[in-house]
Amino acid sequence: MAVVMLLAVAAVGADENEEVAKLYRQGNLAKALEQADTYLAGKPRDAQMRFNKGLILTEQKKVPDAIKIFSSLSEDYPDLPEPYNNLAVLYASQGQYEKARDALEAAIRTHPSYSTAHENLGDIYAKMASQAYGKALQLDKENTAAQTKLSMIKDLFTGKPRIQTAAAAVSASPAPGVPMAPAEKGEKGEKEEKGPLKSEPKAAGKGEKSLAEKSVPEKSEKIAVAEKPEQGKAPVSDDSEEVVRTLTAWAKAWSDKDVNAYLAFYASDFRPPGGATRAAWEKARRERISKPKSIHVAVANPKVSFTDATHAKASFRQSYHSDSIRNHTGKTVELVKSGAKWLIQQEHVVR
Repeated sequence: MAVVMLLAVAAVGADENEEVAKLYRQGNLAKALEQADTYLAGKPRDAQMRFNKGLILTEQKKVPDAIKIFSSLSEDYPDLPEPYNNLAVLYASQGQYEKARDALEAAIRTHPSYSTAHENLGDIYAKMASQAYGKALQLDKENTAAQTKLSMIKDLFTGKPRIQTAAAAVSASPAPGVPMAPAEKGEKGEKEEKGPLKSEPKAAGKGEKSLAEKSVPEKSEKIAVAEKPEQGKAPVSDDSEEVVRTLTAWAKAWSDKDVNAYLAFYASDFRPPGGATRAAWEKARRERISKPKSIHVAVANPKVSFTDATHAKASFRQSYHSDSIRNHTGKTVELVKSGAKWLIQQEHVVR
């Protein structure tokens, strides 16, 4: 199972969250936890910092404390799938597979397209099956069918990384995805296998790609999944990572309230939604971006496909937090390649 990182994080306290995430990536867990606790003493409901604290506690092997953190986050923010996913990883590390299964099913109910949770759920079912086959062999050592099936499951996990890291930039500082796959308890008398459960919200570490740069921390799940070309069509060059980098930079410019940089991500032939003129749209965007005291925008779970070498479509979950508004929506953008840059031609909100 993989651990995931939250991309959706409040803009307020971004600097503090960035500092804690930095300490976490450097391995200075004691200092990171100290700063997180100090910050939370004044703002106990800050989702991003609580998520970061959960990652720190997980890394420190303080599983019961980490479970409390992610459990409370899932209660306070039931629409966020990442706390459920990381909670499942922790339960799995203790051999509590039914609880892990329930947590993953909750994550999938929240976001049916959450691929990491689906993959982790498959790993949980496989682990539960291995326990059942192991029990069958304890009762009947000559059960060749059970021996074969158990061997197949062991082969499934052999060679998979115990810890998987995903980068999820909490857009400048929130957390992306943390992939950690704790060891899972095996049957008595068997050599324990390491499970590949992926977890999300872990701060990006060395060599990790970032969540949004993946979903509340800094790196997270699979950054971009380029869809396979339809049969009969020639494959096009895969610039999916470049498209994702463009979306990450676009979200950062928006979060920084750098209106000129934000508007520069739109192509000259961009078609504003609702039939508005480009001039009217730009004026409205300048007002909406300049008005809030703070803004945080994050891009999670981007999926990229190409119609040809210069045209792409990206679908993702967008979280928007300002001092007065919080929302999470699906979004699809169509991009065109202009020189070495990908620019937005159209964007649609998916409710």
